[in-house]
Amino acid sequence: MKRLAVLLAVILLLASVTLVSASRVPEFNVLTTTEGYDPIRYEAAFMLREAWADLGIRLNIQPTEFSTLIARFYNEQDFEIAVVGWSGRVDRLDPQHFLSTLHSGQADLGGNNPGGYENARYDELFELQGGEFNANQRREYVLEMQAVGMEEQPKSILFYRDEVVAYNNKTFEGYVPMAGEAIYNEWLPFTVEPLTDDTTLTIGVTQEPDNINPLDSTTVWGWKFMRLYYDKLIRLSPDIEPLPWAAESVEAVDDVTIAVVVRDGMTFHDGEPVTVEDIKFSYDYVVEQDFAYFRPFYAPLDRVEIVDERTVHFVLKEPTAFFITVTLSQIPIIPKHIWEGIEQANQLSFDEIPTVGSGPMKFDQWIRGEYKRLVKFEDYFAADDIAIDAIDYVIYADSEGVYTGLLTEEVDMTAWRLEPAQITLAETEAHLDVVSVPDFGYYHMTYNLRVPALDDVAFRRALAHAIPHETIVDVLLDGRGERGTSIIAPVNAYWHNPDVPVFAYDLDLARQLLEEAGYWWDADGYLNFPQ
Repeated sequence: MKRLAVLLAVILLLASVTLVSASRVPEFNVLTTTEGYDPIRYEAAFMLREAWADLGIRLNIQPTEFSTLIARFYNEQDFEIAVVGWSGRVDRLDPQHFLSTLHSGQADLGGNNPGGYENARYDELFELQGGEFNANQRREYVLEMQAVGMEEQPKSILFYRDEVVAYNNKTFEGYVPMAGEAIYNEWLPFTVEPLTDDTTLTIGVTQEPDNINPLDSTTVWGWKFMRLYYDKLIRLSPDIEPLPWAAESVEAVDDVTIAVVVRDGMTFHDGEPVTVEDIKFSYDYVVEQDFAYFRPFYAPLDRVEIVDERTVHFVLKEPTAFFITVTLSQIPIIPKHIWEGIEQANQLSFDEIPTVGSGPMKFDQWIRGEYKRLVKFEDYFAADDIAIDAIDYVIYADSEGVYTGLLTEEVDMTAWRLEPAQITLAETEAHLDVVSVPDFGYYHMTYNLRVPALDDVAFRRALAHAIPHETIVDVLLDGRGERGTSIIAPVNAYWHNPDVPVFAYDLDLARQLLEEAGYWWDADGYLNFPQ
């Protein structure tokens, strides 16, 4: 009997332990960058772990190589929490892209909403703003969207970071900064002038592209490289004005029809002419392949019609305010004669990816992990405006390597921002000029809303009070940035909503809100699900 009693006690104890562990909020895995790639995001993740530990929530920080992180986040949605970022490219001054990151139509694999947020009102507003030509009315929709999305905290906007870069003032001049992009922008080949006999511009980078497939790449590193050798119908000027580029002219025929006259005499890098067939194919192919990264751009498109040997009509499903400035400036022109035989563009291996474009630079080589090179396309229609012969990219393991390359004059400029400590040092170097521009991109912590607890609005709102925004900005960024509030940055003032909910760092309030939502703490101090 005694042995039976002991056995029963053990069974009850095990059952009790199982019950307690089953009701506990599990440890969450947090994807973030490696320290070498971005020490700010890396350290911010550990700050979050420390703060959330006070609430009985365990975080397992997983520093991950950048391309692998991006693939897991977007293409596989293999994450629970991710500390990632959106760069502020010029096309994103129009709010369309950032708004799409919370649209339910972007929640599938490869889409811009990998967390899976869904809100019917948000989606309704997204459609309304996209078709609204009255700027003031569109602004009202955009402001409401920010209020709706940020109230539910599917992602927490951590911070906006100033874009601070540097270049060697003894080798090249003429750099033209752009908001959100600084000096590494698509006008670089047209503006920079050599000060010596060396006509090869060398750029130091900390990261190579995720890939160079224009139907698969989803990172800034991929597109900032490819957009120099793929052309677009529209390019946005340094003042963010849409300029007809591969298009000779762009005109609205009516509310849903855009007429594009293709520039005469253009050729691809293999010598084949750029025709209206290539323009139609480029857009049709992106739609056919359902490249989710571009889906917000091509979603309004009904069809592309060839009118004559130089004219195409883009016929839209409905009036779309952003189509000319965003869609026509982002989707690259690809050669039909090369891509039409490729059935699944996103399945190409590295060696199978075509690299023939019609842009100002030609793809030359990419030795992964070490080096990339573009050369001037001598037959480009604006080749006379390009004073350099090539762009070399030296790939370093971390930002410290890039900065050392600047100091030793191995590179002429940086493609990515300097770290706070490096900025102070660079400002004392006579051969370096430091350039700072505000960024309208943002860094964020996105939750996978398919994961228990993270799918609970009350849980996320409580944890929004457990993010040390000010410490991140003041300590990690050395004050060179601003705490995050919304998916549209304050510097983009016309579209930014200054009245979205702001969650102050307050662990006591976070605990109170969790308790009010039914969460509770066991004897070991771990947070448990509501009973």
